[in-house]
Amino acid sequence: MNTVTIIKDSVNDIDENVNKMEEQLKQWDERLLMMAKSEVACMQARIDLRKRIDVINAKRAVAQTKFDQFRAAGNEKWDIFKADVEGALKDLEAAFNELIK
Repeated sequence: MNTVTIIKDSVNDIDENVNKMEEQLKQWDERLLMMAKSEVACMQARIDLRKRIDVINAKRAVAQTKFDQFRAAGNEKWDIFKADVEGALKDLEAAFNELIK
C-alpha cells in the first residue's frame, strides 16, 4: 500500500462515518418526533377525560338536586318527583357508561 491509498482510504472512512452519524441523527429526530406526538396525544386524551368527568359531575349535581327536592317534599310526593329523579339518575348512568366504553 502506498501513502496515497492510505490517505484516500482515510477520507473515505471519514465520509462513511459522517454519513453514519447523519443517519443516526435522523433516526433520533424521528424518535423524538414520535415521542412528542405521543405526548400531545396523551395530553389531548387527558383533556377529553377531564371534560367527560366534568359532564358527569354536572349530571351528578342535577341528580342530587332532584333527589333533594323530592326529600324536601316528602315521600307522599314521590309520584310528582319520580320521573325527574329517575331521569336524572339515568342521565348520570349513561354518562358513566359513555366514559368507560
